[in-house]
Amino acid sequence: MEPTSRDTDYPETGYRRKKQPELVHRALLDHAARLAVEHGIAAVTVQAVADAAGVTKGGLLHHFPSKQALIDAVFADLLDALDRQLDTRIAADPDPRGAFTRAYLDSVFDMEPEGNGAVWAALAISMLADPPLRRLWSDWVKARLERHRATDGTAALAAVRFAADGIWLADLTGIAVEERAAMRNFLLRQTRAEAP
Repeated sequence: MEPTSRDTDYPETGYRRKKQPELVHRALLDHAARLAVEHGIAAVTVQAVADAAGVTKGGLLHHFPSKQALIDAVFADLLDALDRQLDTRIAADPDPRGAFTRAYLDSVFDMEPEGNGAVWAALAISMLADPPLRRLWSDWVKARLERHRATDGTAALAAVRFAADGIWLADLTGIAVEERAAMRNFLLRQTRAEAP
């Protein structure tokens, strides 16, 4: 029996390639993030991401109807990854009080400028001038604070998180933080101090 165009025994070609929308979606997010890191957020164009991912512009627009939707999706993807990281750290912490703050603090200090921190840097700097990204960040922060209010709702723990944000901003802008390890240890001790 002769194979038909529906058979999957054919070598993969552009015309008869088996569709894998989840893999294409993931590739588009990854290539958009890489372009943002390597060339800045302005380089994240529909055409550039489509070319990098090896799909047509129409194929990209099937997944993301606009450049803004793509950038929002990259940012939301980073927030999801941060959520998973925080949840893993919280689950491993034997002391529930302050666990979210310690997880957040550790995540900030563990970001590597050449690794996961580079994507954050590209998007975070853009977030300052981009209202949709600021709204995504604000909504994420509010939801996390509400979720962890019982264990991390004190002013002292909020101050530690704001200090971590300061470290993060210094990292993003290339300002060297002296005595980094000592500062991390100091802030971690504050999460275990008795509430006033």
